[in-house]
Amino acid sequence: MPKIKTHKATAKRFTLTKGGKLKQRKAGQDHFNARESGNTKRNKRRDIDTHKTLVKTIKSLIS
Repeated sequence: MPKIKTHKATAKRFTLTKGGKLKQRKAGQDHFNARESGNTKRNKRRDIDTHKTLVKTIKSLIS
C-alpha cells in the first residue's frame, strides 16, 4: 500500500505543534474589519486550536 500524499492546500492552512496540537488561523480577517471593535480585531490576529472532530482527518492529510 503506497503512502498517502500530502494535501498541500491543507498543509498551508494548518500547523502541527511540537506537542501534537493543530493550530489554524482565525477566520474572517481579510476585509470588513473596520467595523469590528478593538478587542475583536486583536483576537483575530491569534491562531486558534482546531476542533477535535477535525484533528484526525487533517493530521492524515498533512503528514
